[in-house]
Amino acid sequence: MTPTHVRSIWISDFHLGTRHSRADELLDFLRSYESEYLFLVGDIIDGWALSRSWQWPQSHSDVIQKILRKARKGTSVAYIPGNHDAFARQYAGLRFGRVTVRKSARHTLLDGRTVLIVHGDEFDGIIRYAQWLQKLGAVAYGFALALNHFVNMIRGIMHRPYWSLSAYLKQRTKKALAYIDDFEQLVAEKAHAAGVEGVVCGHIHHADVRTMGTVTYMNCGDWVESCTALVERLDGTVELVRWLDVGFSGDGQSTRRQPEMTVNA
Repeated sequence: MTPTHVRSIWISDFHLGTRHSRADELLDFLRSYESEYLFLVGDIIDGWALSRSWQWPQSHSDVIQKILRKARKGTSVAYIPGNHDAFARQYAGLRFGRVTVRKSARHTLLDGRTVLIVHGDEFDGIIRYAQWLQKLGAVAYGFALALNHFVNMIRGIMHRPYWSLSAYLKQRTKKALAYIDDFEQLVAEKAHAAGVEGVVCGHIHHADVRTMGTVTYMNCGDWVESCTALVERLDGTVELVRWLDVGFSGDGQSTRRQPEMTVNA
């Protein structure tokens, strides 16, 4: 398959080093797109999970190798670490294998708008004031993902489409919705104060693109559940790409349909 050429790609929250990372789907996506700029928007390697137990299949190495190969071939790759890979923040300003590590970044879209790029954990009150609670939440989230996988294996046998338990709970829990809204407001306010027209982040595993006041808020989503990314087309249009699974076959293998693309910015 001939790769689709775009100007820029933003992807986040791979959580490599966990058994829930969708590395195969991510590798499929990386093979399907070529870009001038590639931004890795945090939580690429899950240091929290690796400190508890070692989970690193070959597919996780393949993802890293694919990114490094893109950098060698001329793609400008910037890595903005998140809270799960905060160990990499000490290397901000350095280059490794032609990948530049940054605390944050700015990018000018083809239409002249400047966007601020951050992971977003600095706007998370739980991270700032009770990191132990965030780590406890990460364990609970892992349990929900394991349950979600089991449920979708059953749904696959019944020929039903993929269904996300975590997304379902987020959309129907008032506290979760309030948390997401507060996070988005803080990120948009930061972008406005920084004098930019847009902001790209990750962290909360909730992909979205929308206008908030004078700022375009863009969240990459994640590669644990939603398998989403942001791309800037060659005409300057920014799209949210949903690299969706439609279900699981009887042997537990995932199957994928063509990605959905939503023009929002």
